[in-house]
Amino acid sequence: MFDQRRLLIATKHGKEQVIAPLLEKALGVSCFVSAEFDTDTLGTFSGEIPRKDDVLTTLRNKCLFALEKTDGDLVIASEGSFGPHPSVFFAHADDEWLLLMDTKNNLEIKVREISLETNFNAATLACETELLDFAVKVGFPNHGLILRPSENNFANLTKGITDKATLIHHFRLLKQMHDSVYVETDMRAQYNPTRMRVIAKAAQKLLEAVQSLCPQCSTPGFVVTDIKTGLPCEWCKSPTNSTLSHLYVCQKCAFKNEVHHPHQKQYEDPMYCHCCNP
Repeated sequence: MFDQRRLLIATKHGKEQVIAPLLEKALGVSCFVSAEFDTDTLGTFSGEIPRKDDVLTTLRNKCLFALEKTDGDLVIASEGSFGPHPSVFFAHADDEWLLLMDTKNNLEIKVREISLETNFNAATLACETELLDFAVKVGFPNHGLILRPSENNFANLTKGITDKATLIHHFRLLKQMHDSVYVETDMRAQYNPTRMRVIAKAAQKLLEAVQSLCPQCSTPGFVVTDIKTGLPCEWCKSPTNSTLSHLYVCQKCAFKNEVHHPHQKQYEDPMYCHCCNP
């Protein structure tokens, strides 16, 4: 389905570095990027252009707008967000989505990778000592930084700072006009190797999804679409919130397959049972 086709990677932040080699080798596609569409128009991490839609809507728009500019039919886009981990609430997480859109075959394949591996951070600083301590903490200069007057003030915003002299220079300029300066990690992929590694993991997950074919019609993207809970407790046999089965559904022919006990567990530990351990 994909061999010898051109695959547009909708990015302006260097994500093709980790996506293209993987997909070209495995799928036989020829990857390219285009400067015709600015993905930042749909939102920026630094906040001067807020993201108006949810992640999946933004991803679809990014794919469709990019295809319109290049007159193509096969595109991949990535969208990330940063904040508290959905289950480890005290820790920051990188939440990455990848979407492969094939308009020729009316096909969408999406994956999600949530990782605790991130240097996402920000602070309001009053002096250069605090600035340099923050920089060391977040992996500068291998990871870029952003400076601006305050969290919600985007005037005199400077992105992509990757050397000490530039960092101090812009900090001093802002400090002459303000009592404090707001610094944050630059989460754009080309300035954040840690994020780039998470995108690489998401790309590998996407490749596995593409290579998972429907047993009935061989359409790619035969992946888990729903998770059923209810794995019984080992002691009392009451249903728990743990996974009992995975449901696979083909988006082309609607063939369904339910796989029970996907984690090779027939029963759940009583410590996770609301009856035995209320």
